[in-house]
Amino acid sequence: MSKGSLVISLDFEFIWGVFDKVSHVDKETYFLNTRKMIPQLINLLEDYGIHATWATVGMLFNKDWDQWMENIPEVKPDYNNRFLSAYDYGLRYKSEINDNLCFANDLIKRITLGKGQEMATHSYSHYYCLEDGQTDESFRQDLSKAIEIASRSNIEIKSLVFPRNQFNKSYLEICSELGLKTVRTNPSNWYWNDTHGDGLKNKIFRTGDAYIGTFDKSYKSEELISYNDSIVMQKASRLLRPKEGKLLDFLKINRIKKEISYAARNNEIYHLWWHPHNFGNDVVGNLDNLKIILDHFIDCKERYGMHSLNMIEIAEEYN
Repeated sequence: MSKGSLVISLDFEFIWGVFDKVSHVDKETYFLNTRKMIPQLINLLEDYGIHATWATVGMLFNKDWDQWMENIPEVKPDYNNRFLSAYDYGLRYKSEINDNLCFANDLIKRITLGKGQEMATHSYSHYYCLEDGQTDESFRQDLSKAIEIASRSNIEIKSLVFPRNQFNKSYLEICSELGLKTVRTNPSNWYWNDTHGDGLKNKIFRTGDAYIGTFDKSYKSEELISYNDSIVMQKASRLLRPKEGKLLDFLKINRIKKEISYAARNNEIYHLWWHPHNFGNDVVGNLDNLKIILDHFIDCKERYGMHSLNMIEIAEEYN
């Protein structure tokens, strides 16, 4: 890989990614704003020539609750903490929750029509790979269901992002058996090592790192690791945090711009990620912040030859 590369991946989940943390009643407007924003985001990425990976929770492929019920796998994750089960949540609230928070078949179709937009998986049920009670077989069935439901829309799934960044290396063999080619892993910093326990100290350092710190988030292509010559593991670099206010926005965007410049000058990979719903509280402000970043990428493209690749393109270039 002779040029610097900007990789963007989006964890597309709607309510399935946060139902254990927020109330769907309180967040309905937030997610409805997100639905309206996604076509704008796709258009923006296309206008800038940005290739991106949309790691999509498989449940979003369902058209309605009847289809959701038909797609419950035989073996579900049996978490010790039952509040983490998307199946328990769906069965409890399906009669009262707005369908637009749970299903997104229309948006998925729009994404797949976008130039350079890769449809990947975020598991079928926002599966937690490090939680007590889940097993190899429940993960296999979950991932198989995600691949199956995408295939019905003529989408071939090749990339995976582990929900809540719960990277489980022992599951790479199953990913390989099911035909995946690449997964996103976590930054190599110590405060990203434990995404399951997620202690206060880790959270403090991750938050602070968004605004100040050394240039250690991009990496050489040699740091892409292949598991059994079949699955390419590519590290995330930076979470794009939502709009917060003038000072914090300036600090975090300036940091991202400097990191992109560093990656471009040194022919390294810089992997930026976020959730589309992170833009839901201030769509205009968040899209404006993203434009600043993308304008900077264009400058690095013109000056250093930096290019934009999605996850599967990085994996294929590596191989």
